[in-house]
Amino acid sequence: MAEFTMELNDEQKEVRDWLHGFAADVIRPAAAEWDEREETPWPIIQEAAKLGIYSLDFYAQQFFDPTGLGIVMATEEIFWGDAGIGLSIMGTGLAAVGVLANGTEEQIGTWIPQMYGDVNDVKVAAFCSSEPDAGSDVAAMRTRAVYDEAKDEWVLNGTKTWATNGGIANVHVVVAVVDPELGSKGHASFIVPPNTPGLSQGQKFKKHGIRASHTAEVVLEDVRVPGHCLLGGKEKLDERLARARERAKTGGERVKNAAMATFEASRPAVGAMAVGTARAAYEEALEYAKTRTQFGRPIIDNQGVAFQLADMRTQIDAARLLVWRASWMASTGKKFESAEGSMSKLYASEVAKKVTAQAVQILGGNGFTREYPVERMHRDAAIYTIFEGTSEIQRLVIARTLSGMPIR
Repeated sequence: MAEFTMELNDEQKEVRDWLHGFAADVIRPAAAEWDEREETPWPIIQEAAKLGIYSLDFYAQQFFDPTGLGIVMATEEIFWGDAGIGLSIMGTGLAAVGVLANGTEEQIGTWIPQMYGDVNDVKVAAFCSSEPDAGSDVAAMRTRAVYDEAKDEWVLNGTKTWATNGGIANVHVVVAVVDPELGSKGHASFIVPPNTPGLSQGQKFKKHGIRASHTAEVVLEDVRVPGHCLLGGKEKLDERLARARERAKTGGERVKNAAMATFEASRPAVGAMAVGTARAAYEEALEYAKTRTQFGRPIIDNQGVAFQLADMRTQIDAARLLVWRASWMASTGKKFESAEGSMSKLYASEVAKKVTAQAVQILGGNGFTREYPVERMHRDAAIYTIFEGTSEIQRLVIARTLSGMPIR
């Protein structure tokens, strides 16, 4: 088991500096353009693929770093560049985590490579869980998966929403209800292979922030997938459902559902996204405060500005430490006894919103214009307290974990 350390090793520092250079030289200069276009930045993803950043090998190396710090360090640097482009580059990772959390070794080896494609033909993937009437309330999910035993196929029907890369993905990972009587315990995850009939893109959303990331509805109409596309396999599913039914009768310990398993694994990475955006806004505000003069002196000489910057930096560092702790715990197999994963996502996302708002204030009227990047960062930061579990849901998870109450 890797010991917890706050010092990156030489290899991690090298990767961090390499990613920072890519973020500074490639992502930052393109950020405003793709935010305005509200389109997937395929040329930037292509460039990331050429350099080996957008690839299964790179993702696996960082995700399986024994210290747990690889993936959150990488995520912070990329999102320091820009959140919208960052999500276009890293969004496939959520679908990959869905397969890693629920799939067999064969499924992992088969489908995750297809999510990324290759240097000459880059692909993206989508994780589809939320629905128009089932966001935070996963028990309200209506998308159904019915097993056709004669053909060994699952038939999926329903509509998913807020899906990053939804409809343009090569591979979709879809969470669906297989046993409605079990509520959220009756869910399972399915791979929808490329070009499967019946899957289509619904509404593409025009968003307040992260506009370079494609977000859309995914419509499933009699989508048939082979039995081997059920993540984990039918035998494992039948065993899990049987346990859930028995525990429902006896009031025994809870059984995790497929979507929650994915979100638990990804929360520290979402926290790292927020830290990257907050850090970028703080650095812009710090540089501005040192060079902007009013009343004959730099505005950082005023305590009202200086104290804000001190608080911003302190909160960013505290958020990073929570993210690093949670990621280290996950990588070393330590249980989140106090919902440490949710803590990291909650605090980091709240810090990102606060710090980006303070950055706009420090820049004054300039901060309110698109001539300065803090305006975009402030819009981007709003998503962190909403997606992959709102701040309210994170607090609920933390409180119920501390009290010993079941998390439904």
